Amino acid sequence: MRLKHSSDGDIPIIDISPFFSGHRAKKKEVAKKIGSACETTGFLMISGHAVAQALLEHTFVSTRAFFRLDPAEKNRWCPQGPARQRGYHPLGTRGLASTLDNDEPPDLRESLFLGPVDNHMGAFASVPEAATAYAPNIYPNNPPNLFDALVTAYRAYEQLATSLFQIFAVALDLHEDYFADKFDRHFSILGCHYYPPSLGNEKVGQLRTGAHTDFGAFTILSITDAPGGLEVYLPGNRWSPVKPPPGTLVVNLGDMMARWTNDHWMSTLHRVANPTALQRTSSERQAIGFFAHPNFDAEISCIPSCLKSGSAPNYPGITAGEHINRKISKSQSSASSIDS
Repeated sequence: MRLKHSSDGDIPIIDISPFFSGHRAKKKEVAKKIGSACETTGFLMISGHAVAQALLEHTFVSTRAFFRLDPAEKNRWCPQGPARQRGYHPLGTRGLASTLDNDEPPDLRESLFLGPVDNHMGAFASVPEAATAYAPNIYPNNPPNLFDALVTAYRAYEQLATSLFQIFAVALDLHEDYFADKFDRHFSILGCHYYPPSLGNEKVGQLRTGAHTDFGAFTILSITDAPGGLEVYLPGNRWSPVKPPPGTLVVNLGDMMARWTNDHWMSTLHRVANPTALQRTSSERQAIGFFAHPNFDAEISCIPSCLKSGSAPNYPGITAGEHINRKISKSQSSASSIDS
């Protein structure tokens, strides 16, 4: 993916609440700020997003209790068969750097994945390859409150993603509801990630999460404050830490949005770095991300407003489902080959 960068490397904080005031001028003002960030870095932080901090804290506490269980208990909730982004994924079973064809060790993180809460299987009954995208979720029953925490968090992020699609549409000089029929049967993923203290046996070059760009349209991320963490690649071969202030969420664009906008907006390289004292208990870290994936059959091809007169699209059209399947296959097949 071709990357562009801003000249100053700043990651802006944007209050999106005025967009929902009903005033056209305020909508345009917020959309302009969002569009500028999407053009220059593909990373931003948002306030006024209406996702309650108490909800996020509750989800962090509930998932942390799960991740601290014995491995045998957690492994009961690993996915069986082709439904790859469901349930529990142990340490070292995924390698995101491999999605950019980089030969790197697998990631030093554990994950708990939740797919769509609504059942859209009926809409794609004639599309066999969509079965994994809409597969049933795997809900661990330990701790007992985990189910409610995961579903509530998914719903809150889902609503915010719908709102962000509206803002993005206005920023791209489209009707506010342009993306509505492309996200009404989405297969977005809630990923709860846990970065444990090191056991001291990590491989050379092994990171908490290897350098990669995200797969989908965009990602919404809440992260705990701990040593080491999210870094974005900026000009001058510089990795810059992303440290959102309390109450803000990180939003970064993915490869799908770059394709949709013909690279007018970008999908920017990022990673999760190791802290200097990885083996200390204080290095324990968590993140909860919502990876916005449109409808499985949504066509990801150049939006007309992003194509200059006389120019050709940078990418051929592809469905959202096919695009995601290619990326996930790379991330998992690489980790499997490294571990074998």
